[in-house]
Amino acid sequence: MPESATVSALLGKQSLIIESGKVARLADGAVTVRTGDTIVLVTAVSAPALKENACFLPLTVEYRERAAAVGKFPSGYLRREGRPSEKEILTCRMTDRPLRPLFPRGYFYDTQIISTLLSGDGENDPDILSINGASAALMVSDIPFAGPMGAVRIGRAAGQWLVNPTHTERLASDVDLVYVGTREHALMIEGTARELPEIDFKEALALAQSRIQTVLLLQQELASRVGRPKREMELRSARPDLLEVAYEVAQDRIEAAIYQQGKVARAKAVTALREEVKGKILERFPEASEYEVSAAFEHLEKKAFRRSILDLRKRCDGRRPREVRPLSGECGLLPGSHGSALFGRGETQTVCLATLAPADEAQSLDAYAGGEQSKRFMLHYNFPPFSVGETGRTGGLNRREIGHGALAERSLEPVLPPASEFPYAIRVTSEVLESNGSTSMATVCGASLALMDAGIPLTAAVAGVSVGLVTEFDDDGRLVRYLTLTDIIGSEDHYGDMDFKLSGTQAGITGFQLDLKLPGISLALLAEAVDQARDGRLEILRFMDGVLARPRREISPNAPRIETIQVPTDKIG
Repeated sequence: MPESATVSALLGKQSLIIESGKVARLADGAVTVRTGDTIVLVTAVSAPALKENACFLPLTVEYRERAAAVGKFPSGYLRREGRPSEKEILTCRMTDRPLRPLFPRGYFYDTQIISTLLSGDGENDPDILSINGASAALMVSDIPFAGPMGAVRIGRAAGQWLVNPTHTERLASDVDLVYVGTREHALMIEGTARELPEIDFKEALALAQSRIQTVLLLQQELASRVGRPKREMELRSARPDLLEVAYEVAQDRIEAAIYQQGKVARAKAVTALREEVKGKILERFPEASEYEVSAAFEHLEKKAFRRSILDLRKRCDGRRPREVRPLSGECGLLPGSHGSALFGRGETQTVCLATLAPADEAQSLDAYAGGEQSKRFMLHYNFPPFSVGETGRTGGLNRREIGHGALAERSLEPVLPPASEFPYAIRVTSEVLESNGSTSMATVCGASLALMDAGIPLTAAVAGVSVGLVTEFDDDGRLVRYLTLTDIIGSEDHYGDMDFKLSGTQAGITGFQLDLKLPGISLALLAEAVDQARDGRLEILRFMDGVLARPRREISPNAPRIETIQVPTDKIG
């Protein structure tokens, strides 16, 4: 029987306990992670064989909450857990995103992480346990993984920083930061704040980086005691002989294709060149697989893109590194809605509609893991296939749409009036009409304008912008040079190394999300991106002031109107 081990340490005010070897022993790696009476089981399994046409890392992450974990029956007629809730999907995404950069390049084996809430105390959020558990499960497994990574939540109440605050403590906090990192670098951040100044935001990042060291040491100790040797496996990469053909055919023309003005023209030029390269490769190497052909051209395209950015400081659409795309905006264009706004940034465009309803229309939440039981403000983000000039399935939501909507929602929630002053339920829908990067940040801008057009007394307008990154490393893995880019487009997101979304008002930050393709970046580089995002945000806010400087004085005549009548006491009874 495999050996079991338990490690624990104080993190914040409570102990973090990780145990392995007791349950789920047929998985490649399995741990239970506990804080208070909240317990999450996390398992990791990776297929032993590589599929013939595998061309990417097929990683799936699932997180599920069981009603029995808190002594309840599931709601619904069947009394079984149904489709994942928004909370479960967002926890999946927070667990998934920091894991991906830590797998070896070319590791294309089916891999699955499953997190299950086994016990909930209603105070300690299981999302941090899921992230730490995923890393720990991979560390004790034989699956190749460049971990460990550690996660903490940072809050602040009455001017005091809190590490892994409980749900009760978070009610009084002006920041909710989930931070994931390695020993020296940041991997992923996500959260919201109440107009937090940039200097305080950087302080929170530094505190989080120091606190995850405890989590990393625990995982290393656990792996040293019960970890398995890492398996031998094939890593796929571009074939040198195919690379030679790709460079021979297209090296002199790839830059011209990349720098075509406009997304459609750029895509056509690159596609034509790709087909030409494919034809030449198959002519000489008919046995080459689809992945091998694609990998050769992708290598050429990515290298040309990065060389132009770093050597010439030249972007695909001709902008300077810190330049925001041309902006457009209009309010009140849809007479049947309570509030509407059309917002555009370059080839990214969204229309946002705000709707008011009585307070009892607020969304009820199961909230097995604790936290809010209802939600009066909802933002729903829709990404139809025509927005990228394609056909596709419609009608269902995917995780990306839910994640983007949640980011925009938490970016705007801090500036909404309290229910005691504005007793309405509020819903915003964002319909993406054109997409060429940063649609979630365009949604923040459009939704802010739509809410003001609806007469909702926001404390301030909110804008969002995304900052990208292009890097170059030497053979020893040291960062040689880099360039940060304001307001990235689709190709800069695809071929770049970072997508750092920051939303806020003139006073400070309200929402943020960092995703990386690198196995981490330094806090110094992250701080530089924070300052750059502020400059871009303020520029966009100035433009938005020209579209609609303040909320309408009255709500729409189409909206329900709530009036409070004071009844004289002598008239009662």
